[in-house]
Formats: sequence, C-alpha cells, structure tokens
Amino acid sequence: MKPRFKLAMICVSLINLNGCDDDNTQIVEVEKTVIVEEIVNEKIEIPVIVTVPVGTGPDIQVGPRPYSLIEDMDNSELKHKLQQCSEGPFYKTDFSIGHRGAPMQFPEHTKESYVAAARMGAGILECDVTFTKDKALVCRHSQCDLHTTTNILAIPELADKCSIPFSPADQAAGISASAKCCTSDITLAEFKQLTGKMDASDSNATTIAQYLKGTADWRTDLYANKGTLMTHAQSITLFKQLGVKMTPELKSPSVEMPFNGMSQHDYAQKMLDEYIAQGIKPEHVYPQSFNFEDIKYWVNNAPEFADQAVYLDGRYDDSDFDHTDPSSWQPSMEELTAHNIKIIAPPMWMLITIDSDNKIVPSEYAKQAKAAGLDIITWTLERSGPLDSGGGWYYQSVKELINNNGDQLVILDVLAKQVGVSGVFADWPGTVSYYASCMNLPASIL
Repeated sequence: MKPRFKLAMICVSLINLNGCDDDNTQIVEVEKTVIVEEIVNEKIEIPVIVTVPVGTGPDIQVGPRPYSLIEDMDNSELKHKLQQCSEGPFYKTDFSIGHRGAPMQFPEHTKESYVAAARMGAGILECDVTFTKDKALVCRHSQCDLHTTTNILAIPELADKCSIPFSPADQAAGISASAKCCTSDITLAEFKQLTGKMDASDSNATTIAQYLKGTADWRTDLYANKGTLMTHAQSITLFKQLGVKMTPELKSPSVEMPFNGMSQHDYAQKMLDEYIAQGIKPEHVYPQSFNFEDIKYWVNNAPEFADQAVYLDGRYDDSDFDHTDPSSWQPSMEELTAHNIKIIAPPMWMLITIDSDNKIVPSEYAKQAKAAGLDIITWTLERSGPLDSGGGWYYQSVKELINNNGDQLVILDVLAKQVGVSGVFADWPGTVSYYASCMNLPASIL
C-alpha cells in the first residue's frame, strides 16, 4: 500500500460568527491551498525465497543404470533433456515405486532389496502379502514360490514339508526339474530360517544345488549371498524407518479359503490391521489386489483406507476382455468409480498404443480411465531384460517401435506426460527416480 499526496486549490467558506445574532453573520470566500491525501491500493510483486522439500538427503543414489539407458536412446529432445540432468539433484518421489524392492539385482522382498530401493529414491515400497501355516502374514510374491525365491530346498527338514518335493530333470524323457514349496507349508518360525535368493530355477537340474541356480544372465547373484526375509509387520517397521509410503498387495491364496478358520475377508482385514497396530497413517498406505472383491471389502469396511485402494487390473487373462474395446470391460471405468474405487493399476502395455504417425500414444483404455476420473498406477519398468527385440510381455502393444534399452524411457515419458500416471513400479527404481527428478515431478513428503 503506497500513499500519494496531491495539492489542490479549493474554495473554503470562512464563517465569522459574532455571538448568536444571525443578522451579524459575515460570510467571506477566499482561496486557500490545502493538502488532500489520496490512498491507492497497489499490488507489488517482490521475489521471496521459499524452501521447497525435495529429497531426503545425500543418500539418494540412482546408480549407473539410468545413464546407460539414456546413452542407448535414439537422438531426441527427450534424450538431450535427460542428459542435462546427469548431475542431479535426485530426490525421493512417490512416482517411483519399488516393485518388491529392487529385484533386478537384489533378492525380492528382502530387507536388502527394500533398503536398496529406498536409497534409489523410491517413495513407495511394496510388500506382497501372503500367509504361513500358522496364519502369520509374510512378504512373498506368491504363496507358493519358496522353491525359486529362497533356499528352502537346501534345508532338508524344511524341504520335506514342501507341497511337492524336488524332482530332478530327465532330459531323455523330456521331463523338467520341479518342486513346489508354499508359505502355508511351514510355520512362521520355520519361515524365518530361510534366506532369500534371486527368483530363478534351472529346469534342467538333476540336483537341488543346480536347481537353485538359473538366475537370468542380465540379472546378477552378486548381492544374493544374504537375503533377509521379512514378515509383513517387519516390513512396516522397516518402511517407517526408511521414511517411505507403503503399498501391500494382498496375494491370492493358493490354498482353499477359509484356511484354518481364516476367511478371505479376515485375511484382507488382517493386512490392514497390521498398519493400524503400528500407527501408520492410512494416507501413507496403498492396499492393492487383483481380486475385485477385496477392493470392495476395503471400500465398504475400511473407509479410512478406501481412497488409497488400488485395483490391479488383471482382466487381460480373461478371454472375453479386450483392452482396446470398452464394451468388453466388465466392470466399466464408470462402474469402478460408482463403487468408489479411485485408483486402477494395469500393466504398462494396456496404457499405450501406436498411432497413425507411428508414435507411441495413450491407448483408449488410458483415455477412458482418465475420463472417468480414475488415478492410474502402472507396472513394471525394468523387468524385461534387454529390449533389442521388442521388449517382451510388458511392451507387447508397441513392440514394433521397441529396439533398444533406452526405449523404456520413451515409454516412461509417454506414461508420465500423456497418460498422466501417478506412479510406476520398477525393478530398478533408480531409473524412475532419475526421470522424475529431471522432470521436476513432486517429491515424496510424509
């Protein structure tokens, strides 16, 4: 506010009063200069330094992987932009979601994998939730993957409890090596005896030692010598210490439900109860499920978590479902929002397509989801290995345009800027964190 002063010539009547006799009143007009104050409201812009929260500190390290991908990109404005960000700063962001931790190089769902993902700037970490024989919740991608993700077969007293014991390969008969070991085969105490390893097996193995190998050549066993398994409750404690948000996925049981008296609803509620028990704010938790009934249960029975519930769209396995044809979507996008579902999470390929100009653009599925008001999270970047021959399952809708590893950054850019996804799962979160930091996407704030 800034006062202004003006000089004005005005006429002032001076009244000379002599007593109370009106007849003696004299009126004389004179000119006099007086100061008149005029106040004018004026908006003035003044630069002010404001502190904006970004990363949590110097421990955000994306590793060499993003730089390798950028160098592999075809020449483009996007490549040039990403190259300009090579010195950072890089920060923690919810756009970067650690898929089972950082399983490109660390055993999935282990403490070591989670810590690596957090160090690479993942603002959200995932524990896939299943249960043991005594109904304890633990972090495993599948109820029955212990034979490929842990050393259970190398511990005879636990291997004997597997649903299907190890059977060696017989190449002459065309029989592959096999086994099936489930968390529901063993107790929590027995689960804690296991060590995590890279998810792999050798189908040609004739011994258990051979079977436990088989890691893909584009991954590594370099960090697999120590894989600390986690219960669901332990993962919550760790994630709280790491300062990240949490996205547990309720895995479909491989056993018949109810299991030892635990119904599917009991199972769904038990998972949320473990967050409540540790005082985690519901807005920091994104419960996921492929099971539509699980999502509806949370929406109807756990309203504090409802806005964050994530419907993992696995309908691509249904013969009647065509992601390019809205008439085949049951439920439709509008029906999902009518059920108060706010977030949908399909695989990446369902969100993108190739247009008439041979460009990667949002698919009809993506457009309809956004039009219905749904937020979108997608999966999974950095899971396919080398992309020089089309990229495999996660890139199937645009495989004609995929011919180098750097193309996944092109996909990521389309997902972020054109589709408008709010987060991307990755097996190497540093790649997504690099991109998000370079593009000034929101930092993760707890």
